[in-house]
Amino acid sequence: MRILFAIILFGVCVNIQAQDKSELVKHYEAYYAQMKKQGDIQGVIDAMTHLNILSPSQGRKDTLAVLYMNDGRHMQALNTIGYELDPNDSNLAVEVKAVCLQEINQPKRAIGQFEELFKRTPNVLVAYELADLKTQVDDLAGAKEHIEYGIANSPDDLQRTFYETQQPYNVPVKADFIYLKGLVKYRENPKENIDAAVAIMDEALAEYSDFNLARISKEALIAQKNKPQKDN
Repeated sequence: MRILFAIILFGVCVNIQAQDKSELVKHYEAYYAQMKKQGDIQGVIDAMTHLNILSPSQGRKDTLAVLYMNDGRHMQALNTIGYELDPNDSNLAVEVKAVCLQEINQPKRAIGQFEELFKRTPNVLVAYELADLKTQVDDLAGAKEHIEYGIANSPDDLQRTFYETQQPYNVPVKADFIYLKGLVKYRENPKENIDAAVAIMDEALAEYSDFNLARISKEALIAQKNKPQKDN
């Protein structure tokens, strides 16, 4: 009799816990919706964290990572979904890892994630990030491949924003790729390729005359060429 009573009691407790959990999920779903409506980012993050604990799913984990990333909290985003390259990750998770690793100055690890993205869906913007990152780590051959892809495939209306001036400005992506091409040419042989790099910067400026970064780079290259050589 005692055993039967214990079994019944256990069943009742499990049912109550299930009901309580279901009510909590409904509560945090409503809380999430309300915080989203109010534009309360921290409230949205808190709600999604609770939902992922109560009813875990990869979709909720990915969403939580995106919320952290969009709030500039890149380490928290990576701590949520991990750092490693995983071919089973959703496209969203791969993108979050790529962007966040790039933002915390881990270019080599970011490259792996961007390459996975590009393999799944080749596009100009991912190619640009790969070209830029590979230039940074001196994988110049790899950078050139992505630059060639970008120049060939950049639509006229696609732009990127630059922030080195007080007022941010937009530049056509094709001009961005040509600018990177100039950097790569210079880095291949800094002593011999200054003139060739300047000519490529001129190409970028011909594509977009107000490209401030290309103009600054061109002037720096010319100044380096004209710098008096020190006697040995």
